[in-house]
Amino acid sequence: MMTDPIADMLSRIRNAFMAKKKEVVLPHSKIKLGLANILVKEKYLSDAKVTTDKKPVIILRLKYDETTGEPAITSLRRVSKPGHRRYVKSSEIGKVLNGFGMAIISTPKGLMTDRDARRNKVGGEIVCEVY
Repeated sequence: MMTDPIADMLSRIRNAFMAKKKEVVLPHSKIKLGLANILVKEKYLSDAKVTTDKKPVIILRLKYDETTGEPAITSLRRVSKPGHRRYVKSSEIGKVLNGFGMAIISTPKGLMTDRDARRNKVGGEIVCEVY
């Protein structure tokens, strides 16, 4: 049994970027797929798709800079952990790296970026920070 599947997902992505891999394969869950879709929408990943052969898995295509080969993600950090949950009100949502990064927040309206949460005036649990 895995204690924190979201931290496992973030670690797999981080490790794959360090090893210059093209894809990452993850066990499927709704929250992981939601996180992956946000990362694709914000252009940190190239693609995220679900395959259902024997067990459903998520395949993430990693994105690198075409000229330098640098990864699109330089830091991927879990903020709210199972032992220490971190909740914020909409007015308390800070900017990540002065607005150059983003935080992914789990709100009553679903997963969204920190900009969307501020715009919709909803707070929630800060899942992770990306830049």
